[in-house]
Amino acid sequence: MDELLAGLRAVAEMTRLRILFALSHGEMNVTELTQVLGQSQPRVSRHLKLMTEAGLISRHKEGNWVLFRQREEGRGGALARALVDMLPATDAQLHQDLGRLEELRAKRHQAAASYFAANAAQWQSLRSLHVQENEVEAALLALVGKAKFDTLIDLGTGTGRMLELLSPLAVKLWGVDQSRDMLAIARAKLEEKGLRHAQLRQADIYALPYADATGDLVTIHQVLHFLDDPQAALLEARRVLKPEGTLVIVDFAPHELEELRSAHAHRRLGLSAEQMTGFLAKAGFSLKQHKVLPPPWLKSGPGLTVSLWLAKAQAQFSPSYAKAKVA
Repeated sequence: MDELLAGLRAVAEMTRLRILFALSHGEMNVTELTQVLGQSQPRVSRHLKLMTEAGLISRHKEGNWVLFRQREEGRGGALARALVDMLPATDAQLHQDLGRLEELRAKRHQAAASYFAANAAQWQSLRSLHVQENEVEAALLALVGKAKFDTLIDLGTGTGRMLELLSPLAVKLWGVDQSRDMLAIARAKLEEKGLRHAQLRQADIYALPYADATGDLVTIHQVLHFLDDPQAALLEARRVLKPEGTLVIVDFAPHELEELRSAHAHRRLGLSAEQMTGFLAKAGFSLKQHKVLPPPWLKSGPGLTVSLWLAKAQAQFSPSYAKAKVA
């Protein structure tokens, strides 16, 4: 009872309800919340502190950022979801907040799109600055094994390298990316390799243009650290995978290279094993293997650790929570 009462007291104020509503759409830092709410940073920070202490929201530090999101576990998470569900769909203030949130997301997406457009032609060389691709690809092939698949779906396909690498294992190769410039590079590369069974689509990773239970294998290679909401992307990956289908993720482990945010449009500085385990479980996957590739020795500075995860889609799954939306 004490925890419930503390949560109710902590949220008994309009700005705090607005914060809870905003965070139900994904994690944000204090600066982003001030833009959505139109309020000062000290005031927003004070509200966040009280709500975190009451267990309604969670926080974690990532480089120079502190990110907040609606808590998902425990009584605090249950109360937060219930309160958001009860918010009136016709409230004018929440509609305004949602509009600002969409503007914020649009700016993020535009920054990422501008980066990819500027760097599409040299994307492979940029990757080589951060990770040894041949070592990662060998580890990925070892994880996947030699079994044949009917349909491979590569999310955030970029230059189409995963389609090329795994082409001997799949009858159908489908690649999805939001960047036209990246897809142009991918088409040229795949045509050059004679991969006529490869198809590329421009689409949103959160709303894939495929029916439920379509794919046998989904790959997400160095994509999640660019996303506002990795959890939503994994839920969508689960939707398009057949029961017992295979998911392979490659991404950076947590690091402190803050310059990757500004110079390379990274939204988050890597993903920890704990984060990924939680994301996978909530998206209906069973984690089967996790492999870590430490960075090579670099005299000029630290390298980046790469993590690979292999998971299987659970046979029966329905999401236990959904993002709140104002109608």
